[in-house]
Amino acid sequence: MKSDIEIAHEATLQRIDKIAASIGISEEMIDQYGKYKAKVDYTFDEAKIAKSNLILVTATTPNKSGSGKTTTSVALAQGLNKIGKKAIVALREPSLGPCFGMKGGAAGGGYSQVLPMEDINLHFTGDFHAITSANNTLAALVDNYQYFNKGKATALKQILWRRVLDVNDRSLRFIVSGLNGSTNGIPAETGFDITPASEIMAIFCLATSLDDLRKRIENILVGYTFEDKPFYVRDLGVAGSMVALLKEAFKPNLVQTIEGGAAFIHGGPFANIAHGCNSIVATKAAMQFGDYAITEAGFGSDLGAEKFLNIKCRAAGISPKATVLVTTTQSLKLHGKVDEKLIKQPNMDGLKAGMKNMERHIESLQNFGQTVIVALNKFHFDVAEELAYIEDWCKQKGAEFAMNEGFAKGGDGAVDLAKKVVEIIENKPSKPLQHTYDLEDTVEEKITKIVTKVYKGSSITFGQKAKTAMKKIKELGADKWPICIAKTQFSFTDNAGLPGSPENFNINIDNLIITSGAGFVVAVAGEIMRMPGLPKDPAAMHIDVVNGEITGLS
Repeated sequence: MKSDIEIAHEATLQRIDKIAASIGISEEMIDQYGKYKAKVDYTFDEAKIAKSNLILVTATTPNKSGSGKTTTSVALAQGLNKIGKKAIVALREPSLGPCFGMKGGAAGGGYSQVLPMEDINLHFTGDFHAITSANNTLAALVDNYQYFNKGKATALKQILWRRVLDVNDRSLRFIVSGLNGSTNGIPAETGFDITPASEIMAIFCLATSLDDLRKRIENILVGYTFEDKPFYVRDLGVAGSMVALLKEAFKPNLVQTIEGGAAFIHGGPFANIAHGCNSIVATKAAMQFGDYAITEAGFGSDLGAEKFLNIKCRAAGISPKATVLVTTTQSLKLHGKVDEKLIKQPNMDGLKAGMKNMERHIESLQNFGQTVIVALNKFHFDVAEELAYIEDWCKQKGAEFAMNEGFAKGGDGAVDLAKKVVEIIENKPSKPLQHTYDLEDTVEEKITKIVTKVYKGSSITFGQKAKTAMKKIKELGADKWPICIAKTQFSFTDNAGLPGSPENFNINIDNLIITSGAGFVVAVAGEIMRMPGLPKDPAAMHIDVVNGEITGLS
């Protein structure tokens, strides 16, 4: 089969104004970025949004085999359009770090892609650059404030804000700035995070309007004074400048699927660090202009879906009608401890052992009140006996099942999945959304409920940093906010080396971080890299421009 970028280059794209018109967006509402991309400037119509059918796409625990969550999201939208439904997919924007690092792009794959894929995977419409600029402008303004208040009582005792860059660069994780004399600033230990880890990214994706964006930016906690009082962006008086940098980026991006369906791509927080969902304005745009709106949440359901349902749905006032859980036989066999070299071969025992991982995801999603549809991405080497076993197993667990061949066949390969989704929404709607915790719960209670109900762990412990932060959280009233647990995506535990379905484990919360602009508390569990490094053989080694066309991007 041809590579993703070869398939993308062979596709015939429609001009973006025609894509917009096909879903009821007038020419006056779009700002075109070339022929095939546009920003959409629209006003929420809550009545239309309420009538739309929102579908969440999540997955079993990630591993080396992958599951194809984005590909399935695009395929489902194409499949729904194939059977006569008006469907729009809403996805996150890819980060340049993974694109040039280990993971590659995030525009789907095969014949279920969003296009133009190279633009989406690279600079796109400049949203990430705008977020990077806003983040680093704040960092520069804080340093400038310190410079001109040096030695005064008005200076800050502690600065919490760090710079960001959308590149995997381990050398920038910890640095010393302001060296070589007083004219170059005040020497300080600091560092860089990757742009998707910026609080600006989380704010960008949770804000519901420019006014809300401004309010959230004003509420960013920058640091503490020598009197141990919190110092916010509003105290610095620079929120207006930051909103000005984000004003155009805040409009959702409209592109198209490989089959000419509309797609919104906007925002991109990582799910192991932040809440892992595209922007609220893009999700609501898909709901407003589509009868069916498909959106995904990053990594497995214990990370992205949990945060989508507990954080994003609360902020947006939305709830999915059904959840699609994506997996593959290869991924399940890896969770069943089958050797990586043998996962394409039949192995019923290994498959059965790996089903325990999927069972935990299904139970967790059902606890939210969701009707779960397992979407198995089918490969040519899958055997009928194993596929039949998975389907029967799903029925026994109260989950629906559908095969998906969207990668190889596009919308035609996702028709069965699309029909199953429509059938469920029309005949077996999900129950009202049941959040894992109440906002009035204590921080300890919220984290405990996530660990025990979603991860199926047994206990939590708090490190000294977390205990110290707890006092600040209560003083600032942040104990009534949602919780965003930052942990490895490769396990239900805080140990990446424990795949499958571990039991009776403890989660250690090393630190609690107040993100007052985003409006949630980040609970850091285990070693979390906010600035990834590059692998020995980064994807950048294989990307090139040949005869004016980009090659090697996947």
